[in-house]
Amino acid sequence: MYMTDTYSIKSYEKYFRDSQTEELIELSSSDISTSSIHPDGASVVANNPFDSCLMMENRSGDSVEVDRVMRSKLEALERALLEDSDIEAEEEYENSRCLEIDWADHDPVQNMLLLDEHDSPKEYSSSDSNVTSIGSIAKEIRKISRNPKQLLYECATAISEGNDKEASSMINNLRQMVSIQGEPSQRIAAYMVEGLAARLAESGKSIYRALKCKEPPSSDRLAAMQILFEICPCFKFGFIAANNAITEAVKDEMKIHIIDFDINQGSQYINLIQTLALRSRKPSHVRLTGIDDPESVQRSVGGLNIIGQRLKKLAEALGLSFEFRAVASKASIVTSSMLNCHRGEALVVNFAFQLHHMPDESVSTVNERDQLLRLVKSLNPKIVTVVEQDVNTNTAPFLQRFVEAYNYYSAVFESLDVTLPRESQDRMNVERQCLARDIVNTVACEGEDRIERYEVAGKWRARMTMAGFSSSPMSTNASDEIRKLVKVYCDRYKIKEEKGALHFGWEDKNLIVASAWR
Repeated sequence: MYMTDTYSIKSYEKYFRDSQTEELIELSSSDISTSSIHPDGASVVANNPFDSCLMMENRSGDSVEVDRVMRSKLEALERALLEDSDIEAEEEYENSRCLEIDWADHDPVQNMLLLDEHDSPKEYSSSDSNVTSIGSIAKEIRKISRNPKQLLYECATAISEGNDKEASSMINNLRQMVSIQGEPSQRIAAYMVEGLAARLAESGKSIYRALKCKEPPSSDRLAAMQILFEICPCFKFGFIAANNAITEAVKDEMKIHIIDFDINQGSQYINLIQTLALRSRKPSHVRLTGIDDPESVQRSVGGLNIIGQRLKKLAEALGLSFEFRAVASKASIVTSSMLNCHRGEALVVNFAFQLHHMPDESVSTVNERDQLLRLVKSLNPKIVTVVEQDVNTNTAPFLQRFVEAYNYYSAVFESLDVTLPRESQDRMNVERQCLARDIVNTVACEGEDRIERYEVAGKWRARMTMAGFSSSPMSTNASDEIRKLVKVYCDRYKIKEEKGALHFGWEDKNLIVASAWR
């Protein structure tokens, strides 16, 4: 998650441009009946799996001008229909299976939405001129009624069906509707549309790489990246839960060895070192081993060692004997001999937002994800902690994955608005530098190129059980401590315990799950 403002692609704004938000006029759900049916049985309004909030929102009370325009267009439609004096054509129109309009029983706006500009004009009217008028009016009204969320789904659907030309047109429209400086719904749409654009252009992999850091992390940079940990409490809650499980498991141990396969900025260990140092029976020695991918841009300039030095200074200030060691290897090829485990040490393995980066059986027959878990089991650790995003973007097909990602990151973006003001540059940087690349990779990439492969809590539980681990329920101290923090941040953050794991979420959406295993 090391990032910088220097990218290999010419301009970051090329992929995440900030465009002025156009005012969108949305029709009231009471004006558009979701039960209206075409003669062939298909629903007029497509069954959209986003959720109920994808329905059209209530229009603003001050949209008087739009009402006037729409009434005018409806009157024009009526005139177009009534002006045809050809009785036979009128009967054909009345019997048309594609338009079953009863002005007394149906809402006129709903009837407009029944029209489809892609269908043959002669199916709807006896006059080409009338059809042109009807089609253009209907097209305009549909364009007004669609909000970015609806258009995003339609665009994703078009891509999934191979309608690239239609999808490209929608992407251009969406870019005029969204802004990375707007409300959460505007910001998530801005990044999701660029994910769709990258998928269409098959450039997701290059963008994902371009959004990675190309410079070593300085002390200031590490402090800046700490912002994500602070402003998105669900990440923090996950670290706290894991640390509580670790301290509980090693409370009587004097020599402790912690192995972390993705230490990140080391944020989790600041709190853990403080807790261990303040123990009445302080450990005689604590070792921390971090796995460092030799291909990472940080390794050649000592990126991971900077984190180690930072943690060592903290431990020294607290009087705790501490040692940090970086192992230059991809997690997938780590062997037990490389980890330098010693007898007499209480071994702890921590997986914080790491396992979802490992390819599984859906990507390769090698199944690196389960292979790594079996390696850890062979080390006979005292405790293994797992903190992961609680959402299915691993094996879900593209369209379902797009919806899952949209709902998940929408909740994340909404939660960020509570902790930082809308105009905050820190919030904007975190979203662009940390969340944007994950969104692009999830939406745009497939196969080995898709690195962000999240799974739901139940799947992680099944994997850990199959690898030979048994659940170690979180202590009440962990949940109590986090509940106190929830009150400090916002009561819209939720915490619940389920099958020994702690789930953290925003309102009714689970975001993070933390669990411990023996």
